[in-house]
Amino acid sequence: METRLFQEDKITEFQRKLLQWYKNHQRKMPWRGSSSPYEIWVSEIMLQQTRVDTVIPYYKRFIDRLPNLKALAEVEDHQLLKLWEGLGYYSRVRNMKETAKFLMEKHAGAFPKRAKELMELKGIGEYTAGAIASICFGERVAAVDGNVLRVMARLTGSTMDIKDAKVKREIIHQVKSLLPAVDIGNFNQALIEVGAIICKPNSKPDCFNCPIIAECIAYEKGLQNEIPIKSPRAEKKQQEITVLLMEHKGRFAIKKRTHSKLLKDLWEFPNIEGKKSSVELTKLLKEWGLKVIECQPLKNSKAIFTHIQWILSGYYLAVEEVQDMERDLMWVTKEELLREYSMASAFKEFRRQLIDGFDPTTNESI
Repeated sequence: METRLFQEDKITEFQRKLLQWYKNHQRKMPWRGSSSPYEIWVSEIMLQQTRVDTVIPYYKRFIDRLPNLKALAEVEDHQLLKLWEGLGYYSRVRNMKETAKFLMEKHAGAFPKRAKELMELKGIGEYTAGAIASICFGERVAAVDGNVLRVMARLTGSTMDIKDAKVKREIIHQVKSLLPAVDIGNFNQALIEVGAIICKPNSKPDCFNCPIIAECIAYEKGLQNEIPIKSPRAEKKQQEITVLLMEHKGRFAIKKRTHSKLLKDLWEFPNIEGKKSSVELTKLLKEWGLKVIECQPLKNSKAIFTHIQWILSGYYLAVEEVQDMERDLMWVTKEELLREYSMASAFKEFRRQLIDGFDPTTNESI
């Protein structure tokens, strides 16, 4: 790894160019310019694994409904999950509520000002702590996310695996050595912004519009499309699931996921492991105390999680004789389903088909 960038006479010019570019080219976001640790925290948690354009309407709605730590600490869980519905990774927002309650009870409703102390809070890792501490409190600390890892790997021409913990630690050390004495929060955001809109992943860097191209060793060597190096991802296990959209007198069956940590406490349509035929489902539902009077196949869907991928097939099933059923099901209208119940994202395609209507390939009367 070459390190000419870190020569003292070059650092000041690097800082100047990067900050000037950021001043002129930063994207407009509702949390930009805020020094509120609560607002920066909410935005950073939402942005984990999620695109900016997706986050913006969620952020506005969340801040409007829960404008401070007190409101977040006191909100009902079902209302909180409904606000978060569609962002996924629901453990993030559960951790946020726990942290809000802790800060209200133990810290008089105030965030710690140091990254080290912020990292002791549930759900706040090194990057998020660095972002809050530098943007809101001016602490001289790096905020290194995936964008910054990519930018720094290209700047230094590193062919080391950026997923490796030792490599990441070295990059954090490098970024810290580049931080200015003041305007640290903007410097961190500028480096992130370069990675997001200029130094893009997947062989798509916009090198000719890069404010720091003169310092980039990967560009100099023609390696910008090969760097950064990442170890291959492990193959995800696949699991087939059959989803049941069961209707009885204008109401549809849903149930809460309480049996698994994955999507815990969110609502879902009843479902069965494996890919089932209409005949198999009719037999199974009879055992549940249901009589199927109509069966229609739905469009398939899939859901991708960190370690597993669900392959989902589904059926619309009109049923009767539900009075003897005891399977923890709730029967709700379409309007109630949309308004009141936070549904796991894996099942949203089937909810969409239910709300918008579906055009089945077959219509089987049972």
